[in-house]
Amino acid sequence: MQRSQFLQEFNANSLYLKRFAFNLTKDKSAADDLFQETALNAFRHKKGYRPNTNFRAWLSTIMKNSFINQYRKNKRRRALQDNTSEDHFLNGAGGATDNAGEMNINMEEVLQLINSLEETYRTPFLMAYQGYKYDEIQEAMNLPLGTVKSKIHYARKILKDQINALHGEVAA
Repeated sequence: MQRSQFLQEFNANSLYLKRFAFNLTKDKSAADDLFQETALNAFRHKKGYRPNTNFRAWLSTIMKNSFINQYRKNKRRRALQDNTSEDHFLNGAGGATDNAGEMNINMEEVLQLINSLEETYRTPFLMAYQGYKYDEIQEAMNLPLGTVKSKIHYARKILKDQINALHGEVAA
C-alpha cells in the first residue's frame, strides 16, 4: 500500500478510532493519547498491514493492544507518591507489623511441652516434625493412616492449648 493511500485510509477511520479510544479509556485526554500512540504504531508498522484486508480491524487491534499494554504498565506502577518534600511512598509494598511481644516462647519450653505428651502422640508428632510423610509414619508405627493423622492433629491441639494456658491466647 502506498503512503498516500495508507494516509487516506487512516484519515477515513480516524473518527472511528477516536470514539473507540474514548470508549476504552472513558477520559478525553487519555483517549487523545491512545489515538496518537495508535497512529504512531500504525505508521511505524504499516508494512505489517496486508492489503485487501480489513484496515479498520487492523487499526482497532493496534489500539486495543496499546491500551492493554498501557494498562499493564500502569498496574505495575501502582505505588502512589506524596508530593511533599520527603516523597513518601503511600501504597508501596510491605507494611508495618504489630509486635507487642506476645510470642515470648522459647524453644526449651516447646521441647518440654512436646516431651510431656503421651508417647502415643509424641512419636508420630515428632516424626511428622522431622519431615516424615504420613505413610512413612504409618509403616514405622504399624498404625492405620487415619489414626496417624488423628494422633498428630491431637498432639498439635494439646500443644496449642498448653501454650495458650502458659502465655495467653497467642498460638494460632
